[in-house]
Amino acid sequence: MGGKAVRVPGPGNAVSLRAALAPVAAGGSWALARGDCLRVLERLPAESLDLIATDPAYSGMNDHMKFGHGRIVGRRSDPANEKWMREFTDSPETFLEFLRLCHRALRPDRHVYVMFDSFSLLSLGHLVRQVFDVKGLIAWDKVRLGMGHYFRRQHELIVFAAKGKRKLAHRAFPDVWRIKRVVRGAYPTQKPRELFEIMIAASTSPGETVCDPFAGAGSAGAAALALGREFVGCDVDPRAIELASSRLEAVSRGEPDPLQSASLVADGAPRFWK
Repeated sequence: MGGKAVRVPGPGNAVSLRAALAPVAAGGSWALARGDCLRVLERLPAESLDLIATDPAYSGMNDHMKFGHGRIVGRRSDPANEKWMREFTDSPETFLEFLRLCHRALRPDRHVYVMFDSFSLLSLGHLVRQVFDVKGLIAWDKVRLGMGHYFRRQHELIVFAAKGKRKLAHRAFPDVWRIKRVVRGAYPTQKPRELFEIMIAASTSPGETVCDPFAGAGSAGAAALALGREFVGCDVDPRAIELASSRLEAVSRGEPDPLQSASLVADGAPRFWK
C-alpha cells in the first residue's frame, strides 16, 4: 500500500471548495472540515462534487440492541470510553436530509455509495430510492469473522446509486468484494482502503473530486489521493480529523499509508478495478 500518489497539476476543485468548507486541515489536493456532516454539506456549493462514498456512523443498531458492556469495546454509555465513536443520529428524517444534501452537492450524472450494516439497511436503506436512482447492492465479504449476537457477521452491504446517468469505468466489476476487514485499526470501524479504491476507480476519472462526509480515519481520502483524485471530507470527532489529516499528508507526499501498511485484498482475489 501507499505507492506514490498521482498528482493532478494546477489548482483543483478541492482548493476552490476550501472557502466553503472552512477546513481545519488541508493539502494541495485535499481538505478536511470538522463538524456535523449535515452542516458541512450545506456549506458546499451545489453541484460541486463528483462522487460521494461514505460509511455513516449509524446509531440505530446499537440503540436497538441495547448494548451494555462488551468484552471488546466496553460500556457504550460511558462517555470516557473512546472505543465507541460519536454517532450519526439516524432517524428517517435526518437520514433523508443527509441524502438530499448529498444529491444537491453532487454534479449531474454522478454516483453515490452508502455503506450499511444489516440493521440500518432494513431501517433506512429503502429511503435512498426517494432521492437517488438505486442501481444495485454490493456485498463486502470481510473474509474474517466479526462479532455477532446470533450469526457472526462476515459481510456488510453497500447501496450503489446515481444522480442521472454515468457508466462504470468498465464492465468487469462484480457485486461481491472479498477484502479483509481491518483488525485493531487506529479508529473505530476503520475500513480497508481498497473498498474505496474500487468505488473511486469505478465511478470517477483522474482529477475529479471525491467526498466522504464521515471521514473517520481517512480511508476514502487516502484511496482518492493515491488514484489521482481530489478529496474533501469532514468528521465531527477531533480524533478522526487528527488521524485522517496526518494520513492524507503522508499519502499525498507519496509515502506509505501510515494506517494500512499492507493490502487487505483476500488471498487469490482478483484486483478487478486495476
